[in-house]
Amino acid sequence: MSFHTHTHTDYVQDVSPGSGALPPRAWYASSDAKSLSLNGNWRFRLSSTADAEDDSFAAEGYDAGDWAQIAVPGHWVLQGHGSPIYTNHLYPFPVDPPRVPTENPTGDHLRVFDLPAHWPDLAEGGAVLRFDGVESCARVWLNGTDLGEFKGSRLPHEFAVGHLLKAAGNVLAVRVHQWSAGSYLEDQDQWWLPGIFRDVTLLHRPAGAALDFFVHASYDHLAGTGTLRVDSDVDGRVTVSELGIDIATGESVTMPVEAWSAETPRLYEGTLATGGERVPLRIGFRTVDLSDGLIKVNGRPVLFKGVNRHEWHPERGRALDLETMREDVLLMKRHNVNAVRTSHYPPHPAFLDLCDAYGLWVIDECDLETHGFTEQGWRDNPVDDDRWTPALLDRASRMVERDKNHPSVVIWSLGNEAGTGRGLTAMAEWIKDRDSSRPVHYEGDPTCRDTDIYSRMYADHAEVERIGRGLDGGTLKRRQLPFILCEFAHAMGNGPGGLADYQRLFESYDRLQGGFVWEWIDHGIAYPELGFAYGGDFGEELHDGNFVCDGLLFPDRRPSPGFVEYKKVIEPVGITGAFGEATVRITNKQDFADLSALAFSWSYEVDGEPVESGTLAVPGLAPGESADVKLPAPPAGAPAGEAHWTVRAALAADTPWAPKDHVVAWGQIPVSERRVPTVTATARPAVGDNGVITLGPGTFDARTGALTAVGDVPVSGLRLDVWRATTDNDDGAPWQPDLRYGLLWRGLGLHRMRHRLDAVESGEHALTVRMRVAPAARELGLSTVYRWTSDGNRLRLTVSTVPEGDWTVPLPRLGIRFGLSTADGVRWYGGGPGEAYPDTRMASAVGRWQSTVDDLQTPYVRPQENGARIDVRWAELGGLRIEGDPAFSLTARRWTTEQLDAATHLTDLTSGDTVWVNLDHGQHGIGSQSCGPGPLPQYHLRAEPAEFSFVFSTAPAPETS
Repeated sequence: MSFHTHTHTDYVQDVSPGSGALPPRAWYASSDAKSLSLNGNWRFRLSSTADAEDDSFAAEGYDAGDWAQIAVPGHWVLQGHGSPIYTNHLYPFPVDPPRVPTENPTGDHLRVFDLPAHWPDLAEGGAVLRFDGVESCARVWLNGTDLGEFKGSRLPHEFAVGHLLKAAGNVLAVRVHQWSAGSYLEDQDQWWLPGIFRDVTLLHRPAGAALDFFVHASYDHLAGTGTLRVDSDVDGRVTVSELGIDIATGESVTMPVEAWSAETPRLYEGTLATGGERVPLRIGFRTVDLSDGLIKVNGRPVLFKGVNRHEWHPERGRALDLETMREDVLLMKRHNVNAVRTSHYPPHPAFLDLCDAYGLWVIDECDLETHGFTEQGWRDNPVDDDRWTPALLDRASRMVERDKNHPSVVIWSLGNEAGTGRGLTAMAEWIKDRDSSRPVHYEGDPTCRDTDIYSRMYADHAEVERIGRGLDGGTLKRRQLPFILCEFAHAMGNGPGGLADYQRLFESYDRLQGGFVWEWIDHGIAYPELGFAYGGDFGEELHDGNFVCDGLLFPDRRPSPGFVEYKKVIEPVGITGAFGEATVRITNKQDFADLSALAFSWSYEVDGEPVESGTLAVPGLAPGESADVKLPAPPAGAPAGEAHWTVRAALAADTPWAPKDHVVAWGQIPVSERRVPTVTATARPAVGDNGVITLGPGTFDARTGALTAVGDVPVSGLRLDVWRATTDNDDGAPWQPDLRYGLLWRGLGLHRMRHRLDAVESGEHALTVRMRVAPAARELGLSTVYRWTSDGNRLRLTVSTVPEGDWTVPLPRLGIRFGLSTADGVRWYGGGPGEAYPDTRMASAVGRWQSTVDDLQTPYVRPQENGARIDVRWAELGGLRIEGDPAFSLTARRWTTEQLDAATHLTDLTSGDTVWVNLDHGQHGIGSQSCGPGPLPQYHLRAEPAEFSFVFSTAPAPETS
């Protein structure tokens, strides 16, 4: 057999989708036909260019004994061969479509396999070789025969191979190129990771087996009936034993059924039997339609509480196993997420099986994005070039045919950020002709020419409200369409802020059918020397830094504070009440299910301590219904103090996604006001001969007025603090210069404030220190007065600040900072247990909490301001008890804010000998302007006169366990 060396200008740079692959068809996990997984260790050779090696390696008998071994599924750049590259939208190669560079890393893969025992007679049946995902272009040989080549990285491709198989010693050879013409269609804000990253499977195809089938399972919500028809390219029979169904393919049957929804994911197990094969069916009866300007499922409008999900694992990249996918789905369900947009490509097909089973609405998105062409005004954009249309249609058809039988898939998406053009129109027309049962989504065309949904990214709250009220203008078609935010609330670093404000809008206007937070998980790559690596850490000459770390989960799949906040914001049950009221208002915010699956309980708490608890009888409210439920009388003999009712809704029984007693919603109702700490100024400042002033338990430097100790607890560096280590959202996006508060703050010099001592005044019952706090090179500043008083046992500090000069931007923070020589355990009464900021505080519950200093930190991949506990009434750490008037925000860490600000990775932070404590009167909001809007005006920390107090006393060190 002869072999031909393909030139670099051959199939790699051809705009066609490929050659030799079979037509797309429905995917299913298993049947009673034989299959063989070819996952595992493969021999591997990496070349620096597409033409560096000939294809003789594909011949039988080729000796690859000196080649490396890599795992398939996998990416070779994550297994020690080359390096990953991260760009947001810039192509990491010259934009010259369809051509790609000669420097084109190319991986040759070899796998030798035997057929398992009892494989059907090779002379009788066919077989297909299936690749579920290869980036970005592959050519395939089996036993020396060239099967063909394909592009479309996140899509399946099959080859007929039955005539080539042998009982033993089959040689499968695959050449994978990192870059191809297809790369121009896959510019999807993620790591560029070449390789065979999804499953490779050999499937026996018995004679007479179906090549494809389409399950049509609609639901009539008025009649409560479902209609089933299964179309197949060959005759067969469909059975659903539970429903007593036994019909021929192509026939329809209608019967009473339970509908499928994301809240009640009822599936019926069935079988499609054709010649030689029985295929399992998982049937969910549901109907999606657009009526009254709304997306409805089974006759009801739905509110999407969604996430955008890239596939990611910190060690394996996009090579996900089933358990990791299941973990994703369980985390979503346990955090009240009900929808997933598969940004920006179809997921591993097994993920959709999980969505069917556990219940998630899915926007299934095509493997298409050409975002880099925005750099040239969309000139030469492939989606508006007829030469590329066959490739676009191939991608659309492979998505639809693969995933059409999943009830969870309720919307098809043409792709993401690909501009506009004739190719998108062709895709939309093909999809609607093939499957008219689902609407079509695409965000990038403001005219909505090819879509059934008006979709936007990162529209701010004011614009979203205008859209909800129908005041947004645009084409007539657009004004008549339902609206979703396919991306909002950019979850990069600390944040996102403003989630609750968005959700209030979604729940106020019918047209606003929710949104999808960007995004699911930080794409940090495990890297021991750095913690997790991001763009630029592999020496990329072109990269977008940590913009790839913008998820609700940390790379190791620990929920971030932002995800905990999102869970609270999108609770399926509203639990509200006014101060001092004896009733609680319960609202069922679900679209389909009543409240019968939930058990409600109450707890009466005083100063954060539970006094009594019990169950609460709540009617099984239908979706959208509310009821006022009477609370019991406050417990007799309850101690005096600040009291709250806490009402919780939890699962009444185990479910497939969470155990009994898992809390899905909660609310707190204040009963009485807190007691504000008072200190009667009776102690007198005493000036000693040793340059020390004492006032009650406080010791001060007589020259500077600086506090040096409270009792026997040393205190250092106490001063006004206005700086925070800027968050990703503070630093903002380059295209939003007015919202880049981090740059504005640095421009003013707020990160290097100077403290000028103006006076130390020892009065009859007070020590007063006057200072001016201001940045170098600027005339603005803060006139600051520290006034210390004591009753002999406790020490009160009252801080007064008055801004001077023209303050045109808000402050990052306003409070005091000081150092403690030792501190480990922390106890506090106030908001917790996790971090919270002015616009990320919904998940913060008033209670008594404890932690260690180390556990107060939030490990954002790029270090930044973190760890604040909000609404703190009192805190104990390092031998001090601190009470606030008003309540304050508490942060404690083993490094300074300046060290945190300078760090680029977690490994840059090392513990010092001092624990630095911030007691903040206020902080600026968080927002999500790393890509979205900044904090709403009500969350700005304006430079204006302020006064706040803290009371210090000594206290036993809290437990650290």
